[in-house]
Amino acid sequence: MNNEAIIDYFKQITKNFNYTLIIQIIPILLVSSVLIKEMNPALFHKQMTYYTLSAIIFIIAAYIPWKYLLWFFAPTAYILNLLLLIAVEVAGKSILGAKRWLVLPGGFTIQPSEFMKLSILLFLAFIINKRPPKKEGYGLLEFIILSIIILIPSILILKEPDLGTTLLLLMASFGVLYIVGINWKIIAVLVVALGILAPIGYKYGLKPYQKKRIEDFLGKPSYQVQQALIAIGSGGIEGKSKDEATQTQLKFLPVSTTDFIFAYLGERFGFKGMVIVVALYIMLIIHLLIISKIYSDDYHIVVIASGMAFLFFVYMGVNIYMVIGLAPVVGAPLPMFSHGGTSFIIFAFLFGILENLISFKAYKPYNSDTKIEMIRD
Repeated sequence: MNNEAIIDYFKQITKNFNYTLIIQIIPILLVSSVLIKEMNPALFHKQMTYYTLSAIIFIIAAYIPWKYLLWFFAPTAYILNLLLLIAVEVAGKSILGAKRWLVLPGGFTIQPSEFMKLSILLFLAFIINKRPPKKEGYGLLEFIILSIIILIPSILILKEPDLGTTLLLLMASFGVLYIVGINWKIIAVLVVALGILAPIGYKYGLKPYQKKRIEDFLGKPSYQVQQALIAIGSGGIEGKSKDEATQTQLKFLPVSTTDFIFAYLGERFGFKGMVIVVALYIMLIIHLLIISKIYSDDYHIVVIASGMAFLFFVYMGVNIYMVIGLAPVVGAPLPMFSHGGTSFIIFAFLFGILENLISFKAYKPYNSDTKIEMIRD
């Protein structure tokens, strides 16, 4: 490609971005930033660093021609991530009895299980686009192959142990397969099998601390949930000023900037604030599902858009239900809202890939009609 073609590529990609997606994310980031700054100014500055890094990663990902690179990048990223999960098993760092982190030179740590969300989605997009389902959906053999791709990393994450991330990853990944298309007979058998195996899995598969979380959920709420409910209840309909939000400011609410940030949202902005944030997520999820429907002929877009929709839905649902005492407490942050860098970076990368794939559909040098005209000429 000459300079003129490169410039035209960047112009065309930028012109055909789905800017509504970007606009939908901004208010979520703004509300999150306000809350984190009020709770911990030092973390706010760190969060701004994450935002900046995520924006750079988004821009880079948005202009890479993934249509030509995914065949190499997707399987390579998946395999490397599997090796990192194995490395965690062998030489990972244990914190509070869980071995989930790798220590890098300089003292930095990474959690490979977080990056697996990205790797699985990209690898599924590559495989499904290469071998799309028939009209009646995937049959048993194809379903088994795709399930193995999902289950291998899930088992490695479960051994860390990290039951929460494992379940969230499984729900999002198999949700994508449901959207893409699975034969209804397979779905029926799976529903029956899960109903039969769930009690057995609870009795023999869960560790004592995991059973205790479920028992606490079914019985008396844990300390974290009790404090979260007090914070939400004290916020009422309208919420409180920063100085009057004593539940959070006096440190009664644990992990208020990460897993339980939704409770501070309730204390600070009340029921109205919580409804608005949930509505923002729902509109984003619906938009992603609409994108997967509009571009149903392109399984790269279908898998990534629907995969992101499921990730947002599952993480949002589990986090909010956990905070209000309707689900066991697990490590499920509110996506692109809770403080943390890894989650922001992963979602920024996925958004960048999705924007590029959408824009690429309208990029005229690679439009099928243009190709035919070029051949005829």
